[in-house]
Amino acid sequence: MSNSERSERRRRETDAILGRKPGTEAVADFEDRYRVVGAADRDTYANWLTPLEDHYVCHRNETLEPEADEWTVALAGAVDREADLGMDAIREDYPTVAVAHTMECAGNGRGYFEPETGSVQWEYGAVSTAIWTGTPLRSILTDHGAATDDTWLTAVGGDRPEVDGENDRFARSIPMTKVLEDCILAYEVNGEALPPEHGQPVRLLVPGWYGVNSVKWLTELHVAETMVHGEDWTDRDGEDYTKWQQSAYRIHPEGVEPESNPTVPTDDTWDQIESDEIDHPYTFDENVKSTIGSPEDGETVAPREDGTVEVVGVAWAGDDEVTAIELSTDGGGSWEEGSFFGPHYDCAWRLFRYVWEPSPGTYTLVSRATDDRGRRQPARIARPDEDRDDAYPWNEGGYAENAYLPHAVEVTVE
Repeated sequence: MSNSERSERRRRETDAILGRKPGTEAVADFEDRYRVVGAADRDTYANWLTPLEDHYVCHRNETLEPEADEWTVALAGAVDREADLGMDAIREDYPTVAVAHTMECAGNGRGYFEPETGSVQWEYGAVSTAIWTGTPLRSILTDHGAATDDTWLTAVGGDRPEVDGENDRFARSIPMTKVLEDCILAYEVNGEALPPEHGQPVRLLVPGWYGVNSVKWLTELHVAETMVHGEDWTDRDGEDYTKWQQSAYRIHPEGVEPESNPTVPTDDTWDQIESDEIDHPYTFDENVKSTIGSPEDGETVAPREDGTVEVVGVAWAGDDEVTAIELSTDGGGSWEEGSFFGPHYDCAWRLFRYVWEPSPGTYTLVSRATDDRGRRQPARIARPDEDRDDAYPWNEGGYAENAYLPHAVEVTVE
């Protein structure tokens, strides 16, 4: 499929998702006001770099299209010198770096939960890898004398709800240890200026963490001792800045309203899930996961002259490292080791391959990844109130899913 054909297919899919009739600009109400489009083809996951036209898109409110020369980012809070940073200053006054990042929507895989959860029913297509270019936040914060010991950086986006009566602002808080390690203010992706749907003209980029943390249309950076929390943020100039940190994007059973916390002892999502200290984990760094890109689900394949079929896919583990990949051709009954190849960057997925010598028949192919801390993908998603036994916990938001069986592909060998 050509790039133009992919773009046209993505446009049709987006129109269908948004309830937009071809040739019109009218957009129907859509659950949670999301603007969404996933990867056009599974073969996106048989390649290391995702072309921009194939990169998934997800945001909650209107798409902004501001002029870069009029845009500023306020820096405030626990800093020696507050500032309103224009795009020229962000681009020219500090170093420029490029970061490889596998961005995954926290709801990727939500469509596999039973019973069904709310919001966008993503299956496997809300994850992509791109090269993001921008300014290291460490440089900006150091220049302005930011407090960096046991602090958080809250990022505020410029988009607002379109629904009457709602007064929330999109804000996410990142622990300063992560900010100083590798976060950037990104203004380019894959060598192009950020397009509107990716946060033009500048967004926060948090490598290895779920996409919700990489705030688009960035308007403010605020340094403080806590996350966005408390009365100063729940009613700030008549708006609630805490919803998308403290209520939404938390992992919890049905019908629970999570309590707001000033801080957490760990920002590792998996560790939070397994900890007794943290009620209702936050979706920060990505859980270890993998996806088969080739063959396609439902495809009929002919072995090569040597009788083999090559299985190719990608595996990632957020800001941890993915260290092992296993493949099963019988739906997880038995496993063989695959191998990694291609580029190897922190916070970006690894390509894997498995050379398979099959007999004619129909097979269920599954991949299973393990990270450098020995954490391996569980087999399935548990149902509500079910004990976890090699299962990922069902949660009301359908967040941070990384089970391998829902992502199996069925292949027929000639």
